[in-house]
Amino acid sequence: KMCETSFSLGLQERMQRLQELTDFTESCQADLKGLFEALGWSQELDSHAFQMEVCPYDPNHTVPQDRMEKHKASCQLSKMGYSKEEQAEMFDPSVYYEKANIPSVNMDKDTFHQVILQTPENAPHMKSTGLHTPSDASTDLPDVPQNHKRALCDLTVADRLAIYDHVIQQASQQSAKRESNEDLYVDLVAKLKKDEEQSGPKSHLEVLAEMRDYRRRRQSYRVKNVHITKKSYTEVIREVIDIHSGELGRIWQEVKDEEFKASQRSSHRSHV
Repeated sequence: KMCETSFSLGLQERMQRLQELTDFTESCQADLKGLFEALGWSQELDSHAFQMEVCPYDPNHTVPQDRMEKHKASCQLSKMGYSKEEQAEMFDPSVYYEKANIPSVNMDKDTFHQVILQTPENAPHMKSTGLHTPSDASTDLPDVPQNHKRALCDLTVADRLAIYDHVIQQASQQSAKRESNEDLYVDLVAKLKKDEEQSGPKSHLEVLAEMRDYRRRRQSYRVKNVHITKKSYTEVIREVIDIHSGELGRIWQEVKDEEFKASQRSSHRSHV
């Protein structure tokens, strides 16, 4: 009898604990239902609302479509051997270039490898001084470093110098092209403002002359821009001034020739 009584008390205690757990679960479910109703959400899971995609770096990863870009960036870094701690310290530097008027150079894997393979040609002064030989370049081409630590560990001095020269060259070309475009734009705007201040409509010959002058200036800028990528800012500005001076002298000469021809025609008509 004592064993039956003990078993009955144990069963009753367990049933009481089960009832308490059931009451707590129902209370939580009621709270969640009220929260969903207040927010206007549905508790039913819509499988069509979450379109899943397979990660291109690991086919075992299936991620919602709206989170795929963030996952790919993290998964790619993990496949390249970067730890979670290293990834947490990384940041996207593009935000610093959005409103800054400075050139930026993006280097993909193919360009990166091409630059490294041409290391002896891109660093002739280092080669001539004997600071490194062609064998100093990386034999097993690494991936593009994503932090400073990898750049120091994975790349040789020759590799880093070649990349530095490549970035400087690309940035110089961007700056020279932007300066030429800005000068041409300012020159064209000044011409348009001057034309607006003139009274009376333009003749057909005047419009043709302006179009001819504008094409000549653009052609001169294009020709000169090929040779300014390795020149200083002062040399570039000097050449731009020479171009403007030459064009201005040509325009003045054409105006004088037209005035001379007009005077010849008028004098010829007066004699007749």
